[in-house]
Amino acid sequence: MLKYFANLEPSLVGIEACHGSHYWARELTALGHTVRLLPTQYVKPFLVGGKNDANDAAAICAAVTRKDIHFVSIKSAEQQSLQSVHRMRERLVQDRTAKSNQIRSMFAEEGFVFPIGLHQLRKGIVELLGNPNARVTPVLRRLGAMYLEQMNALQQWIDELGKEIAEIFKCSEVCQRLATIPGIGPVIATALVSSVGDPSQFRNGRQFAAWLGLTPRQRSSGGKTKLGGITKRGDTYLRTLLVQGAHAVIHFVNRRDDPHSRWIKTLLQRRHSSIATVALANKTARIAWTILTRKEVFKVA
Repeated sequence: MLKYFANLEPSLVGIEACHGSHYWARELTALGHTVRLLPTQYVKPFLVGGKNDANDAAAICAAVTRKDIHFVSIKSAEQQSLQSVHRMRERLVQDRTAKSNQIRSMFAEEGFVFPIGLHQLRKGIVELLGNPNARVTPVLRRLGAMYLEQMNALQQWIDELGKEIAEIFKCSEVCQRLATIPGIGPVIATALVSSVGDPSQFRNGRQFAAWLGLTPRQRSSGGKTKLGGITKRGDTYLRTLLVQGAHAVIHFVNRRDDPHSRWIKTLLQRRHSSIATVALANKTARIAWTILTRKEVFKVA
C-alpha cells in the first residue's frame, strides 16, 4: 500500500477515523499527501445503499470534500502512547470498581455489609477472613481471599500508571501550563494534551467545549431558540475528568476569594450545584483552549 501511494501524485486522501487511521495518516502525510480523518458519524449520512467497501469509499469521498465538516486532527505517536496510558488506567479503574461491587454483593448474600470506600472494603474483608469465629463458609473464605488479591493487583497497576503520568507531566511544559488552571492536575492536563492534536483546529473556546459535549443541546426552530442539557458528545473520559475537576474546585470554593471563585459563588446562588459544576467544566475547557493556543498560563484577573 505504501509503495502504491509513494508512486502516486500528491493527492487528497480521506480516511474514516478508526483503529490505525492515525498511523496511516502520518505515513501518507510523510509521502506528501493531504490526509483528512473523518469521524464516523459524519460519513454515515453520505452512505447510499447497503454497507460494502465500494459504498463506504463513495461516502468518504463525498464527505471529505465538504468544508463544514470538522476533521479529526492527526495525532503523533507520542500522543497516542500517552492516550493509551490513560485508556489502560481508565479500564483498570472500571475493573476495580466492578470487582469491589462483586465482592460486596457476594458477602451481602451471607449478611456481611461493608462501609463505603475501597479502604473500608479491604479492611473489612481482611478482618472478616482473619476471624476464625466468623460465620463464613470455607468456599466464601477462599473466594474472598482471591478477590482481595485481584483488587490489590489492580491497585498496584493503577499506581504504576499514575507514576507514569506524573513523570510525563513533569517533562511537559504544556501540561504544567494547563495545571495552573483551577481544577486541572497532572491527570487532566496529560489527558488534554493526548486527546487534542492541534488546538488551532478549533475557532474558539466555545467550539472546543462543544467538541467535548459541554454545551447545551439545541432544539431550535422557527427562529425560537430552545436549549436543553449538554450534548455529551465527544470524548466521555475527558469530559468526565473536567467535570470531576470542577466538582473539586466547587467543594473548596469558600476557601478562596479571587474573581474566579467569586464568579463560582455567584453562580451557585442562582443554579443548582450540579448545573454549576458542568458550567465550570465548560469554562475550564475554554480557558484550557486559550492556554493551549496562546501558550500562556492561567492568571486570575
